[in-house]
Amino acid sequence: DISQRVYDAVLMGDKEGIVPIVKEALKKHKPMDIINKMLIPAITKVGDMYERGEYFLPQLILSAETMKLAFKEIEPILRKEGIKKEHTIVIATVKGDIHDIGKNIVAIMLENAGFRVVDIGKDVPREKIFESAIRERADIVALSALMTTTVIEMPKVIEFFRDKGYGDVPFMIGGAVISKGFANKIGAFYSKDAVEAVRVAKEVIKKYKGV
Repeated sequence: DISQRVYDAVLMGDKEGIVPIVKEALKKHKPMDIINKMLIPAITKVGDMYERGEYFLPQLILSAETMKLAFKEIEPILRKEGIKKEHTIVIATVKGDIHDIGKNIVAIMLENAGFRVVDIGKDVPREKIFESAIRERADIVALSALMTTTVIEMPKVIEFFRDKGYGDVPFMIGGAVISKGFANKIGAFYSKDAVEAVRVAKEVIKKYKGV
């Protein structure tokens, strides 16, 4: 069954096999059905296995990258049909911090969950984060930091938005040195890893957009 093969390819992180399998699936199934009934259930299962300790970071990354390849195959068809991703997340590693592996994984997972993700890179000054968020009409701004010395940049970014009159933009933060307590203190939403980031992003959209 082609549905099962798509699901299994993501579950097993079959980067080499996913594209021909998706091409075959597209002959029989609608693009959105492949996404909603095969790809998303598969990556959700991967996330569950990761949280239970049955999968580790390498497997999570491999499955996420496999799903990204599947999306790449489906996306041109969706564009042609006029289906676009509704909610935008601008994501960046803050100024002074050059670590981006965690951020990159979060970006892939959010994209796989159906968000439009605008990744503006690492070591990004607050002015650029602000400009990108306004230009892209971001529903959420996601910030990453891996060093204790760069964490202090996060409240400065949020303060910058407030000073410019955009205090209602919700922020998500994460990184090895970030705690839930720190996130609460600076008025941001916290996620401990890429799997939780998807859940938190959906909750934030529900809270702010009512969907």
